[in-house]
Amino acid sequence: MRCHISGVLSGASCCRHSTAAGEHREPRGRRGDRTGAALSSRRELAETRSSLIRLLPVVVVGTLLGAGLLLVTPPGVFAKVVPYLFITGSVVLVLQPALLKLRGREDGEGGSAIPMVLLVGAVSVYGGYFGAGSGLMLLAVLLLLVDSRVSSANAIKNMLLSVMSLAAATVFVAIQPVPWSAVLPLAGGLLVGSSLGPIIVRHLPPSLVRWIAASFGFLLAVYLWLRPG
Repeated sequence: MRCHISGVLSGASCCRHSTAAGEHREPRGRRGDRTGAALSSRRELAETRSSLIRLLPVVVVGTLLGAGLLLVTPPGVFAKVVPYLFITGSVVLVLQPALLKLRGREDGEGGSAIPMVLLVGAVSVYGGYFGAGSGLMLLAVLLLLVDSRVSSANAIKNMLLSVMSLAAATVFVAIQPVPWSAVLPLAGGLLVGSSLGPIIVRHLPPSLVRWIAASFGFLLAVYLWLRPG
């Protein structure tokens, strides 16, 4: 559990989780410090405030539920389906323009709030429990249902992931001791790196950003298929 906490607070990619059945190796996503990304996204967040306000409570509740599930259920439940989630998110990113046209819209706004809340809530539960690829899946949902502009959807994603990490970390810090010697150096590096991401996205063609994100998703899915657990 110590490694899981450091993963939530900083960005460790895996941990070992002990249960009554024994010790299991649990892959972790690079959840990390999203503060830098959120701060660098202030310009886009000013344009998407209403969507962000609607989704924040959904993310908090979903993440707390997922973190609670991690504490009371055996590990590895999500590990088997992670590659498929990566593939699904990547395909949605690639096909986003075509999917929007099928919905009869050129943007992601104006649809029903129910699918948006359900899908963002599901990603949040998954993020609180496991975390790997939650950013990719969240970006795919936001581009399709909330805002079709890559920079704006990415800004919303960054802020929601910041809240997701904070909510999960609060649960684990309250229950288990934190290995701060591992957390702080990783968090510092992630703060710097995540601050640069939104600035780069702001100056790249949206289609290129979607393809880059999707490519990483496909590569990670293949990696996890070849090296499960």
